[in-house]
Amino acid sequence: MSTFAEHPTVRNFEVKRAEVVARPFRAPLDAAWLRELCLGAGADDAGFVEIERPEMAPQRDEILNLLPRTQTLISIVCRMNRENIRAPFRSIANVEFHHTTDQVNEAARKIVAKLEELGIRAVYPTAGFPMEMERFSEGKVFVVSHKPIAVAAGLGQMGIHRNVIHPRFGSFILLGTVLMDATVTSYSRAIDYNPCLTCKLCVAACPTGAIGADGAFNFSACYTHNYREFMGGFNDWVATIAGSRSIREYQRNVSAAETASMWQSLSFGANYKAAYCLAVCPAGEDVIGPFLTGRKQFLDEVVKPLQNKSETVYVVRGSDAEDYVTRRFPKKTIKCVSNGLRVGSINAFLRGLALNFQRDHSKGVNATYHFTFIGDERRKATVIIREQTLRVYEGHMGTPDIRIAADTRSWLRFLAKEKNVVGLLLRRKIRFRGSPRLLLAFGRCFPS
Repeated sequence: MSTFAEHPTVRNFEVKRAEVVARPFRAPLDAAWLRELCLGAGADDAGFVEIERPEMAPQRDEILNLLPRTQTLISIVCRMNRENIRAPFRSIANVEFHHTTDQVNEAARKIVAKLEELGIRAVYPTAGFPMEMERFSEGKVFVVSHKPIAVAAGLGQMGIHRNVIHPRFGSFILLGTVLMDATVTSYSRAIDYNPCLTCKLCVAACPTGAIGADGAFNFSACYTHNYREFMGGFNDWVATIAGSRSIREYQRNVSAAETASMWQSLSFGANYKAAYCLAVCPAGEDVIGPFLTGRKQFLDEVVKPLQNKSETVYVVRGSDAEDYVTRRFPKKTIKCVSNGLRVGSINAFLRGLALNFQRDHSKGVNATYHFTFIGDERRKATVIIREQTLRVYEGHMGTPDIRIAADTRSWLRFLAKEKNVVGLLLRRKIRFRGSPRLLLAFGRCFPS
């Protein structure tokens, strides 16, 4: 029997390796050639960022965990058809989202295939779903965050609606990223201005008040409504099914249209409920014309149909969004639901505070909270709520107005609404020193 070294595949590899060693060190890829490769693969724009760029620091470790020798990140943009996204009928908007997401993934796949032909290791994280759902309870299901890479690559800047605005295509884009273990002759730089016009049409059109006129952003309000048929909203719907004692009880809680809509998302791809912030955005050289030449017509034809649309808006009870819809859109129907987010660790709880903070409901709360978690996950943290702002720090800082000590497992079960706080207090699984009013006030700031 022949030895392993004599196997034809092994022998051919050794011959090729000898040829590579005999050649000079592989030069960096020509940036112009790489850009043409990206455009030829289906991207509408592309930029390149070196892994050592300071902007990559927050996600560098995870990138290197995915592709250990990553040297360059390729950011690509695919343009969406604007009128589809602007349509009040969500089926028309969502089919554009779905097809453009597929286009981004296909372009990235073609780029990776060509790089592999050249002997360059490369990988493309998904432009959207599917993601790493086993990490859902930890709060981060995506592997790579495309937005900061696109900004560093000169493909736009973040608008107040928290989406990247391309200087030419505006908000009507989707993003993708390719990681590769090769360098490029020249790298892109962030553009030196923000295409965002601060016109605040996104503020006016958002059905949940998630975008503040002062630039603040309420993640929970956006997530609960716009992602109703994704992730957390789906969890809440399943819980409604499981908790219903009969079909009649289920039908009292969920309309036939809601059930049909969830079926549609399961069958054809999860549907966004709004994304109006993109629809009304007039920024971008290819987009701005109708807004500048006929603002009233733009408002009448693009903004007002979305504002006046008869629709159900999903909110968490006791949230800023509930108050906003009642005040701003009395003709829209409010439905109070859970955001479906289940916290799986103290780390996820602390990280999620900023995402779930309701600043309007924090009015009058000026307190420092010291948390001490014991048991499965030992942790100390400081939460400061003051003048409608939130700060979270590792460890105990400053003089607390209230001290809260909790068994980790009991605290997480309390957050999941599996255990009543009164029972946990009586059993001393949760203890506090300070005014009970501050504990109640804390809960009002973070409804779920």
